[in-house]
Amino acid sequence: VSSSSTDNDATTGDIISVTIGATVPTGFEHTAAEEVKEKIGVDARISKDRGRIYFPITTDKLFQVHLLRSVDNLFVVVEEYDNYQFKESKEETLMELQELASKLPWTNALEVWKLNRTFKKKKGYRKGGNGTKGKPKSEAAGATVADTEQQELPQATSTVENQTEESVPEAESDTQDSVEAAPRAILIKFRVTCNRAGDKHSFSSNEAARDFGGAVQEFFQWKADMTKFDIEVLLNIHNVEVVIGIALTEESLHRRNISHFGPTTLRSTLCYGMLRLCKPQPSDIILDPMCGTGAIPLEGAIEFNSSFYIAGDNYDMAVNRTVNNICHIQKRRADKGSISGLPIDTVRWDLCSLPMRTSSVDIIITDMPFGKRMGSRKKNWDLYPSCLREMARVCRPGSGKAVLLTQDKKCFSKAISRMGGLWRKLHTVWVNVGGLHAGVYLLKRTEAVFEKGNT
Repeated sequence: VSSSSTDNDATTGDIISVTIGATVPTGFEHTAAEEVKEKIGVDARISKDRGRIYFPITTDKLFQVHLLRSVDNLFVVVEEYDNYQFKESKEETLMELQELASKLPWTNALEVWKLNRTFKKKKGYRKGGNGTKGKPKSEAAGATVADTEQQELPQATSTVENQTEESVPEAESDTQDSVEAAPRAILIKFRVTCNRAGDKHSFSSNEAARDFGGAVQEFFQWKADMTKFDIEVLLNIHNVEVVIGIALTEESLHRRNISHFGPTTLRSTLCYGMLRLCKPQPSDIILDPMCGTGAIPLEGAIEFNSSFYIAGDNYDMAVNRTVNNICHIQKRRADKGSISGLPIDTVRWDLCSLPMRTSSVDIIITDMPFGKRMGSRKKNWDLYPSCLREMARVCRPGSGKAVLLTQDKKCFSKAISRMGGLWRKLHTVWVNVGGLHAGVYLLKRTEAVFEKGNT
C-alpha cells in the first residue's frame, strides 16, 4: 500500500510539522483554502472528497487553525493513502485494516492532540457548550472532557450515512508514544468514527470502525467509549483514498454564534462563505431581509465589521431570536473585555415593502425560503418575484450585489428571468444544506432603472 504522507515525521526541536484536515461546507472548499492562505500563509489542498481540505502546519501555529471561520471540524492527519488497494474479500480487507493500526505513525498526531487539548482547557471550553469556538461533539479528539474527569474518553464508532457503531469493550492504559506519559491510573477512552463513500467497497463503515477500532484498542490498551471519549480517531474512506486522523474539535465550529436556534438556522461557516462571495467593503450597507435567527448578519458584523448590517424579518419570533443572538454575543464580548457593540440593527418588516430608500443598499444577502422546511413551493412562486423586485429597488444600480441561497432553483431562475434585466447572475455555488441540494447565487444589480411596474 503506497502512502502519500510526507511531513508526518518532520520534527524540529519541540515544533512538529503535521498535516491538518478540515471539513468545510460543500461547495466552499476554495473559499476555505483562500482563508487558510490569508490567515496562516500556507497553501491548502482541496480533497477529491468534497467538503474537505488539507494544509501543512507547524505546532507553534496550531492555535491559528481554531480562528478559521470557514471550517466546521478539524483533525490532524496520522497517515493518508492516495490509492489504497483494498483486497477483494471483506475478510481480507478488514484483517488488513486491523493490521494497519499497529503500523501507523501515531506519535506526532498524538502530540498535536495533547497540545490542542491544552488550548481548549485554557480557553475554558466545555463539552457541548457554546464557547466562541465551540467544538463539535462528533469531532472532538479528546477535547475538554466535560467538566468531570481530566482524561476521560476514546472509543470505536462509525458514522456512515449517519450510522454510528460502537467498537470493542475495554482494556487498560498502556504506553505508546506520548499519550501515556499519563500515569497508568488514568485510563484513556477513545472511539473510532468511520466515514465511507464509494460503491466499490466490500465492507460497511460500521464493520471498518469496529475492526479498526478493536485493533487500535489492543495496540494502545485504551478503553472504548462511544460518548465520553478523550480521543476520536477518524477513518475517512473515499473510494481509494484513505485518511486516518485524530479529531481536534468537539462541537463543530459552525455553531459558534447562535444561542437561539430557529427551524432553519444556517451554519455560521456557510454564512461566512456567502459573505466572502460578495466581498463586503468598508461602509457598505448590507441587508438581510429574511434574517431568521440572524446567522448571516451576525457572522458579517463579527468578521467583516467595517460594514453595517440590517437584519429584518416579517415574523416576530425570528426578529426576537435575532435580537437574543445579538445580545448573547455582545454579552460574551463584554465579559471578555472586548468591545461589545456590533454594527448591526434588527427590524420587523414586510420584505415585499421594505422601509428603505431606493438605491440605498450595497449588498443583499439572505437565505430564501426553500419551500421544504419553511414556507411552501406554491408561496415561493408569488414570493420570489415580489421580493427580488423589492431587493432590486433598494439595491444600488451598477455596483449593488446580492448573494441568495435557495433550494427552489426552478422558481428562482424563473423569477430572475422575469425581472426585466434588473439582476444579472454572475456565479453559482452548489451546496448541501442539511441534505438538501441548494444553490448560492451571486447576482449583480445592473444599471437598469427600477420602475414600479417592471416585472
